[in-house]
Amino acid sequence: MRIISWNTNGLRATIKQNFFTPLFDKYSPDIVCLQEVKAEESQIPEEFRVYKKYFSYFAHSKVKKGYSGVAIYSKIKPEKVELGIGTPRFDDEGRTIVAHYKAFVLINCYFPNGGGGPERLAYKLAFYDAFLKYCDALKKKGKKIIFCGDVNTAHEAIDLARPKENEDNTGFLPIEREWIDEVVANGYVDVFRHFYPTKTESYTYWDQKTRARDRNVGWRIDYFFVTQNIVSQIKGTRMLTDYLGSDHCPIVLDLK
Repeated sequence: MRIISWNTNGLRATIKQNFFTPLFDKYSPDIVCLQEVKAEESQIPEEFRVYKKYFSYFAHSKVKKGYSGVAIYSKIKPEKVELGIGTPRFDDEGRTIVAHYKAFVLINCYFPNGGGGPERLAYKLAFYDAFLKYCDALKKKGKKIIFCGDVNTAHEAIDLARPKENEDNTGFLPIEREWIDEVVANGYVDVFRHFYPTKTESYTYWDQKTRARDRNVGWRIDYFFVTQNIVSQIKGTRMLTDYLGSDHCPIVLDLK
C-alpha cells in the first residue's frame, strides 16, 4: 500500500496546471491525502472530485472561503470517515479528515500556521494539544494510527536550512518544537527520521517569493507519524522533491 501526502496550496490551481493527474498516474497511490485545498467540494470540477476508482472525502473551512481545507482520495473505502476531531473551534477551519480502515486509522491534517500575531500562535498551540489528545484516545483503544500532513513546524535544526536565522520565527519556535517532542515521547514515530536519522538538506517546503527551491533553502514541515504498533509494516518513505505544482512537495509512505 502506498500513501501520498501533499500540501497542494490550492487544489483548483493544481488541477488547472496539470499537476493533479500525473501524481496518480506516475506514483500509483492507494491513498492520497491533500492539504490546503482552498475549496469546497462543490467548487472542484466533477471529473476530479469523483476521480477514477477513488473514493473521495473533503473538509472545507466554514469561517473563510478559499482557505485551509483537506481531502482524501482512497482506492479502499474506509469503514468510517469523520470530518474533524470533535472540537468545533478547530473543526470549523476544515483542517482534519479521519479515515477509519480495518488495518489502521489515517488522519490527514493541515495544522495551523502560527503567523499573524499572538492569537494565531495560541490557536496553533491549542490545536496541537487537542489533536494529540484525540490521537492518544485512539491509541489507548489499541488502534494503529498514521497521521500525516503539513505540521507547519520543523522539529530540529537538521530539518531546515537556516535554523539560526529562524529561532525567533513561527515554525521553529521552541514552544512549537516542544510539541513535536511530546508527540515522539507519546510513542509516535517520525517515519522519515526513523529511516534517515541524520540525513540533511531534506526538505518539503520552500518559500516561493525568494525562489528558495532553486537553492534548496527549505524546511521539513510535512510528516508521516505512526504508532509503534505499525512501524514493522513500513517499507519506506521518500520526498518527491522534483514534483512541482506547489510550494510543498509530496511525501510518500509505503506499507506492507
